[in-house]
Amino acid sequence: MSPKPPAITADEHRLRIANLQHRMAEQDVDAVLLPGGASLRYFTGVRWGLSERLLGAVIGLEGGPVYIAPAFEEPKLRQLMKVEGEVRTWHEDASPYELVAQLLDEWGSKRVALDEPTPWTFLMGLLEAAIDVEWAEPLTTIAACRAAKSPAEIALVRWAMGLTLDVHRRVHTMIQPGMTTTEIVRAIDQMHRDGGADGGSTFCIVAFGDQSAFPHGPDGEQTLRDGDTVLVDTGCTVEGYHSDLTRTYVLGEPTERQRRLWAVEREAQQAAFDAVRPGAAAGSIDDAARAVIARHGFGPDYQTPGLPHRTGHGLGLEIHERPFLVRGDETPLVPGMIASIEPMLCVYGEMGIRLEDHFVVTDDGADWLSEPSTSLDAPFG
Repeated sequence: MSPKPPAITADEHRLRIANLQHRMAEQDVDAVLLPGGASLRYFTGVRWGLSERLLGAVIGLEGGPVYIAPAFEEPKLRQLMKVEGEVRTWHEDASPYELVAQLLDEWGSKRVALDEPTPWTFLMGLLEAAIDVEWAEPLTTIAACRAAKSPAEIALVRWAMGLTLDVHRRVHTMIQPGMTTTEIVRAIDQMHRDGGADGGSTFCIVAFGDQSAFPHGPDGEQTLRDGDTVLVDTGCTVEGYHSDLTRTYVLGEPTERQRRLWAVEREAQQAAFDAVRPGAAAGSIDDAARAVIARHGFGPDYQTPGLPHRTGHGLGLEIHERPFLVRGDETPLVPGMIASIEPMLCVYGEMGIRLEDHFVVTDDGADWLSEPSTSLDAPFG
């Protein structure tokens, strides 16, 4: 593989904040609150998960972020900050929401956006702090900034996808009858770790036979047998950016039924990809895949045998993020957006076929970020 791309720089984080402030001004939003999670990392570089304690950042229309943190976490927070800013701390017997209220009052903020994953308990705390503000829609500010990826982000996702695709190739060559799902999951985790991911696998689904029809995998361990449909869905992170790829194939000689279902799935995936273009509604990509599946006698709509879930999802610092490729979603695709195409064909009691790759929207269409499966007999070319 090519050398791993560099991490996102502090300069890019500052540009992201400037972009957010520009959108805030356009949307008449005076401030945004980012608790721990992907958006905090996106704008400030601070890698901090969401917990019951409020640690985050408030960003106004001008200047840098103001961080809100438990006092005992301040030294660590300062180590993690890529964008400098004031730090306001609170002790365990105090309310962080009163700190936020005081800051917003100082700024004269009247409309405030909360990041989508903000917990209900945080919102209740803010309301109890008697913040006299209007809560604004975050999708046109925070989410809109994150939706279109920069060249640096695309490079990290592409490299992560390449690493996971190589793991898939190696798994395909090593599996044999008698192996368990647990053994394969452990091997995949180690391959990701050895290949340069941030750690091991972020997730891993391995399923055989009729259990491959469950979109999120079986409950319990399975043992591989000759002739089984094999579904492997896994990913990792590289500098925080996710990969997520699924391959389905057969151990041994496929039956005509397995060949037919695989071919329908691949046709649906390609039809969805061919429908991607700037300005297209996210839901239209789902429509394109679902039309192929229905034309072959499956479904219709969300019925099974057929496609019971959305065709794809956005990906970046979160494995599932906007845009969502689902019927009725009118979100227009724009250059730089990254999303999966995985119109899984579910035949409960028999098998499931999912081929998942991701694309990036370009100025005139889309590019694959991983090479799609070529055939059932040679799934990796």
